[in-house]
Amino acid sequence: MDVNSRHQIIKRLQAELPRGTPFGLATLGQFGVSAQLAAHYAEGGWLVRLAQGVYAFPNDDFGVHKAILFLQQRVPGLHVGGKSALAMQGVRHNLSTRDTLVLWGEPRFALPTWFTSRFPARYVHAHLFDWPHTALADKTLATPPGLPEGLQVSVPERAVLELLYETGVKQSLEEARNLFDGLRSPRKDLLGQLLSCCTSVKAVRLFLTWARETNVVDVDLLLTQHEVRTGSNRRWMSRLDDGTLLSLKPHG
Repeated sequence: MDVNSRHQIIKRLQAELPRGTPFGLATLGQFGVSAQLAAHYAEGGWLVRLAQGVYAFPNDDFGVHKAILFLQQRVPGLHVGGKSALAMQGVRHNLSTRDTLVLWGEPRFALPTWFTSRFPARYVHAHLFDWPHTALADKTLATPPGLPEGLQVSVPERAVLELLYETGVKQSLEEARNLFDGLRSPRKDLLGQLLSCCTSVKAVRLFLTWARETNVVDVDLLLTQHEVRTGSNRRWMSRLDDGTLLSLKPHG
């Protein structure tokens, strides 16, 4: 390919690719840019190589939401979860702009350095739900109003169980309770379905315990309508990372 052709291609990239987001070789390939040509553009300063197969325009200050959208294309089921998902939907407590972003996904995955160097974040890989069908999994991920289309965020009912799963490990008991207290009018049937397929006894029992204390839902009615996984009939006890002894009865 001659110099003039390469120059025409980079001009087309600059004109047609959206700003504020990274892009991969699959996207560049749609413009006739091979891996070798992408490396050539990076050497010439026309593109910036963020990682193997990942590029951006020089001095392009992309935001976290578009960066997440890019990761979603590469990681099945990747979504904003737990505390971060609640915050995006108005449930927050002493939220700092530098709070660590919590992302969840299906496979094991290490967040790339180009992402974490810009956005403090961590990735959670856990089999928290035995989904009875994909429709329920899909229904519990949505894009909150005002955010880019396609951004996958746990709905509050799912996010609170993700939060409780991490309580005592990555999430303090006190802050988790404060966030739980911020729940408003959760969808009871959806909660019941999620609790029925939630694999974490701690998360289920902690939800039932705090739900009784706050009356956010009628726990007894919920338990009659859904087969919730509460484990054995014995108390669930565990010493949390901060030394607190957590003791939870089967049904809250």
